[in-house]
Amino acid sequence: MKGATTIQERLWDLRKEKGLNLEELAQLTKISKSALASYESKDNKEINHGNLITLADFYGVSIDYLLCRTENREQVNTPLTELHLNDEMVALLKSGRINNRLLCELATHKDFIKFLADIEVYVDGIASMQIQNLNSLVDTVRHEIIERYRPGEDDPYLRILQAAHIEDDEYFSHMIQDDISVIVHDIRAAHKSDSESAPPTTIAEELKQDLEDVANFKGSPLEKQAALYCKRLGINYNKLSDVEFRQLVHILEKSKFFKSYVGQRKKRK
Repeated sequence: MKGATTIQERLWDLRKEKGLNLEELAQLTKISKSALASYESKDNKEINHGNLITLADFYGVSIDYLLCRTENREQVNTPLTELHLNDEMVALLKSGRINNRLLCELATHKDFIKFLADIEVYVDGIASMQIQNLNSLVDTVRHEIIERYRPGEDDPYLRILQAAHIEDDEYFSHMIQDDISVIVHDIRAAHKSDSESAPPTTIAEELKQDLEDVANFKGSPLEKQAALYCKRLGINYNKLSDVEFRQLVHILEKSKFFKSYVGQRKKRK
């Protein structure tokens, strides 16, 4: 996962977040469509100062954010004392040893407060004390049943009471793991389309699917190979003209691999 590193990328991201095309953005900001397109172009190096302010105000972000000088859209100069961060935390955030962007996404997830609350309950030990009280009550009932009725070890009621005994460490471990699993799953889903994220299918699976797609292609083995090449390159071979497809086949015929393949087919005949 990686954030925008140029003003062009940041402007493109902000426009997509708004769900606007260039023409719609031009109407809303009164900046020409051609100028807006140039601002998002990788070759563009300068943006009109007035338009920069207009775009920052329209998107509700700071100019420093547009210029990639900060990851904060609005909070530019928040004093550290207001954040209650100790020196170790500040040093860690500045060190580059952790992914601060990912940390922010974790902390701003809707279930993160619940996650911290569950940790706090465990750390404070208040809930653990209540669990121990419940366990003591269950143990007392169990001992009374044993003393009064002398049931066997396989008695179902005794086994139910035994199963009701809660290990607080194990209980909170599962609860906290469930909390963080939900958060991480949501963040991963949000980044599936990132260029750095792993593709949903493996190369082998993609190749298998492409082979199945061209299996019914009408033509010679070489023409099928040409169709497969088109699939692998993301070209819709159905949109190629007959001349374009024949030219592709002619080029592939020059490959030593295809010559070897065609030669072997002829020898088998």
